[in-house]
Amino acid sequence: MIKLIAFDLDNVLIDGEVIDEMAKLTGVEEEISKITSQAMEGKIDFGTALKERVLLLKGASVEDINKVMLEIPLMEGAKESIKKLKKRGYKIATITGSFDCIAQRMKDELDLDYTFSNSLEEKDGALTGEVTGPLVEGSKKDILIEIMSLENLSAEECAAVGDGANDVSMLEEAGLGIAFNAKPILREIADVIIENKDLRELLEIFDDPKSKKEEEAEAEKSFTELLAKKKDLEKTLKKLTAERDQLNDEAKKFRLERDELNSQIRGNLDNALKYRDERDQINQEVKKYKKLRDEAHQTYKKMEWTSGRREALQVEDEIKRLEKTIETRVLDIRKENELVKKVTDLRKKLQGMQEDEESRSEALKFKEVSETHHAKVVELSDKAQETHEKMLEYFRNIDDIRSQADAAHQKFIETREKANKVHEEVKATFGKIRKTNKGMDKVKAKERSIEDEIVRKKNSEEKEKAEEIYRKFREGKKVSTEELLLLQKHNIV
Repeated sequence: MIKLIAFDLDNVLIDGEVIDEMAKLTGVEEEISKITSQAMEGKIDFGTALKERVLLLKGASVEDINKVMLEIPLMEGAKESIKKLKKRGYKIATITGSFDCIAQRMKDELDLDYTFSNSLEEKDGALTGEVTGPLVEGSKKDILIEIMSLENLSAEECAAVGDGANDVSMLEEAGLGIAFNAKPILREIADVIIENKDLRELLEIFDDPKSKKEEEAEAEKSFTELLAKKKDLEKTLKKLTAERDQLNDEAKKFRLERDELNSQIRGNLDNALKYRDERDQINQEVKKYKKLRDEAHQTYKKMEWTSGRREALQVEDEIKRLEKTIETRVLDIRKENELVKKVTDLRKKLQGMQEDEESRSEALKFKEVSETHHAKVVELSDKAQETHEKMLEYFRNIDDIRSQADAAHQKFIETREKANKVHEEVKATFGKIRKTNKGMDKVKAKERSIEDEIVRKKNSEEKEKAEEIYRKFREGKKVSTEELLLLQKHNIV
């Protein structure tokens, strides 16, 4: 039967992480939160993580910290639950790697029986960055054993409630380990898992919800009947626990599959963005070479015009047009002679044109430059298109993987919901076993009371008989060995 319940403090009795709240005073929230998260998941040794975080708080005002401690809210249902649990006779302790400045507040507000915590060293009203206490190097298991010794309790008479890796030793030592809104590392070893952030759910575990009438009905059953019922319930509990654990394992598998797929999505996205940036960079080069090409081409056209080449080409085109007219059309002699004369005059004009060879040579150079830049534009455009296709391929991969990740996530949600439903049955069965144990205790107590009454009555009758024998003995009558032994048993002789 549970008599003591040991609680973690951060994110269990209070809704928040004390050291994270302190970090806001010195602007090191991100650094401390990262270390806290790793410690709670078991990736960093708690003592090392604690020292690293406290060192980051060096220089923080003690007065400001004390104000912050008063602002941290209690966990939902904390005050009501602790009050009812104490009223039902449970001893309540908090064992925390956090600090006495918050632990003392919890002791006062919740009327705790025991508080074990660490202390922040201070000097001249500011933190020194050092921390001392039983949980800097020691474990919560050691503290729980110490409380058990003070209360003369066995491990089976203790329960522990926690949420992170540093609570593992405490939950493993206690007869009943409860994971409250906990990290995966703690859920794996807990006897009971509470998903909701509401401590009132503990009241179902640590109390008998049946009416007094139902309790009395249980007590009317014989010890043998209750024992048989308990064994059946334990078989059911074992079956349900195995089913729940199997579902949790399946949910974990789907969660890992989902996380792996999401990791692949991030990898594909990184590659897609890399090719997008590469494509954009190439397109910038394309834009640059297009500009250079167009500038060179415009210069070439302009220089070609000024060199007289364009005018000469126009004269040549006109000569060809006139010659074609003469060859293909039927003309009268006068008209034909006019056209022939015009062609002759144009040929003379063409011969008289002097092309600026130097300008033309320079123009051709610009033409070559333009063509070179154009070739570069084509080359880079092809490369940009190729890079764009690679980017699209990764984006298509992302769509495919996301579909798989969504399917895995859906299976994870469905399996976890099934596990939660079975867990509710586990809790209900566990409660029935507790009630049956209470019934067995009452039956045993009742049987002991009956036996004690029989023994008392027998002793009373024997004593009366012994006193009668003693009177006979004093009158000088003979006393048998059996009668003498009866006198000695009741210290009459």
